[in-house]
Amino acid sequence: MENQGQNKAFPVSWDQFHRDCRALSWRLSDKGPFDAIVCITRGGLVPAGIIARELGVRKIETVCIASYHDYDDQGKLEVIKGIDPNVIAGEGEGVLVIDDLVDTGKTAKVVREMLPKAHLATVYAKPLGRELADTIVTELSQDTWVYFPWDMGWSFQPPISNDTAG
Repeated sequence: MENQGQNKAFPVSWDQFHRDCRALSWRLSDKGPFDAIVCITRGGLVPAGIIARELGVRKIETVCIASYHDYDDQGKLEVIKGIDPNVIAGEGEGVLVIDDLVDTGKTAKVVREMLPKAHLATVYAKPLGRELADTIVTELSQDTWVYFPWDMGWSFQPPISNDTAG
């Protein structure tokens, strides 16, 4: 598995991710009430389910944004499924937007334009996108690559130090 040119690996287990999502729920509990959750797919699906349960939100909507990376058009974003017009009404007031990670902020910026009054929350944030998130759990350095539990299988993890002798 390639780490996209990042220097630091941050593997996250299912247990840790669930704890971090519950921590995000605690931080959000006094920010609502929220009428709906909009999760940014695909990464926002798992935390949105956990947070919806914790906060008692039943209406969950998705926005599907794909990022295409090729030699001609680096990082072009395309909205492949928009948000239900009933949720967009009121510019997102009373809406909680959830994602797993805000990295460069490009995706968050697109969703902010759709729902300028929504509350945007992520489990993890990197400096380039941090200002776009209203609530986070953990801030990471920009050169950290997060390995989410749904991206990993059981395999050996090399030690951080190159010194493996003894």
